[in-house]
Amino acid sequence: MVIKEAKFITSAATKAQFIVGDKPIIAVCGKSNVGKSSFINLLANRKKLAKVSKDPGRTRLINYFDFGGFILADLPGYGFAKVGKDEKARWAKLMEDFFDGSHAVAHVFALVDIRHEPTADDVNMINFLYYRTLPFTVIATKADKLSKSACALSARKIAAALKCGPQDVLITSSLKRTGLEEVFSKLDFICGTGEYADSQG
Repeated sequence: MVIKEAKFITSAATKAQFIVGDKPIIAVCGKSNVGKSSFINLLANRKKLAKVSKDPGRTRLINYFDFGGFILADLPGYGFAKVGKDEKARWAKLMEDFFDGSHAVAHVFALVDIRHEPTADDVNMINFLYYRTLPFTVIATKADKLSKSACALSARKIAAALKCGPQDVLITSSLKRTGLEEVFSKLDFICGTGEYADSQG
């Protein structure tokens, strides 16, 4: 996978604004402040394609980016305690609409912080993806914060907690660009001869 250019397309606040096209749509989800924007910028090899904020809960819309071979959809972060009930309900409805099958979601990158055990919200998100039979890969972020051996141990614990195989957990660091080749290989599979191509055939 070679990404020559990535650009922001639009933001969506309602189902009517969702993008439907002929390119595979890859969603990026995770709790607030897990590093979604940094991960997107890592893929794009740009520092400011997605806005990075130290304040969790800033992404309240679905933001679409054109990566050439696929469309990336950055979903609102979940699990931010300071957000009111009405806002949480609105986010939940937006997520439900996004995954309701009315437009093709080829794959989901589910981000978790490698330094911690998956939260209850992380587990609920993965269970939701299992329920909807949506293919996903767990992206364990912030690997630069741990040693290599600690990362490997944590990745195994994450896989066990989320009931997926160790091969479905990719260890990444946006700071050190760790795991980028593995992520690109997964994108090749999704966009090329892999699951998206099979589903379209």
